[in-house]
Amino acid sequence: MNAIHRRVSAAGFRLALLSAVMLSFGTACVTIELPFGGGGPLSETTVYGTEGPKIAMVDITGPIAMSGQSGVLGFGGAEGMPARVRQELEIAAEDPEVAALLLRIDSPGGTVIASEVLYDEVQRFRETTGRPVIAQMMGTAASGGYYVAMAASEVRAYPSTITGSIGVIFMDLNLSGLFEKVGVSDETITSGPFKDAGSPFRPVRPEEREQLGSVIDDMYQQFVDVVDRGRPGLDRDRVRELADGRIYSARQAKAHGLIDAIGDLDAAVESARMAAGVSGPVRVVVYHRGGPPPENLFSAATPSPTLPQADGFSALLPAPGFFYLWNPGVGPPRP
Repeated sequence: MNAIHRRVSAAGFRLALLSAVMLSFGTACVTIELPFGGGGPLSETTVYGTEGPKIAMVDITGPIAMSGQSGVLGFGGAEGMPARVRQELEIAAEDPEVAALLLRIDSPGGTVIASEVLYDEVQRFRETTGRPVIAQMMGTAASGGYYVAMAASEVRAYPSTITGSIGVIFMDLNLSGLFEKVGVSDETITSGPFKDAGSPFRPVRPEEREQLGSVIDDMYQQFVDVVDRGRPGLDRDRVRELADGRIYSARQAKAHGLIDAIGDLDAAVESARMAAGVSGPVRVVVYHRGGPPPENLFSAATPSPTLPQADGFSALLPAPGFFYLWNPGVGPPRP
């Protein structure tokens, strides 16, 4: 009954809020901005240049995940990054004025599947359109962020960019010691010995560690395959040497052959222009929905969520999962 009452109350609150908004239009001019962009068609805005063919700039910013952000009070909401990027790439591919694609990457990585989907979408754009793709790394383009960059025909970075972290991590917690102190025990019943592998309520058993390790090894080989294809100047053995999970500065990455060039965003635009064979000026356009349009080359086309997704206890117990992610706060303890 309490749960039903809470749901009804929440729905009533939203209805009351909507009614208040509607009534306010009859008495005054009111502007209300709800968090997150929500739905609606994508709009195009020019953020650089005034004439010439277009270079479509697509953002890979923040943690890479399939799911998006929930709205507040049931309103709004933001789609997942792969869904957004696919829509933007489809618009760019269908526009004959778009001569090249510029990926602006500022991400520590994310889930294995979302990184793979983004990589595949960019690859599909290159194959179906034949247009060049330039990846410009910003502050961080590590792990899954680097994975996505491997779909580009040229990879560039700022001098202070952090990149690399080529590898896979299985994130999990072991709270059994804490639960023992407070008198909580795990009573999970499973259909097989590996069904609850990675449970935070007990230590990982040796056979589970071996089995999970085999999955990580398979995903790691996939990452190595992607880098091997994306960096034809490196042989596979050299890729394996570099893919030990460490991060690299831009200069280190350039020296190791992990990126092509070091420069700023303006230089990336120029590189895209030349790769597209455009002799005159170009315009850089972005696609966005909701909120004010971006103003210049450095403006975010998609506003970052301002509210956390944390929901109490679940925020302290992240679901076990495999990630292409650079996260210094997790990993094996130091000896």
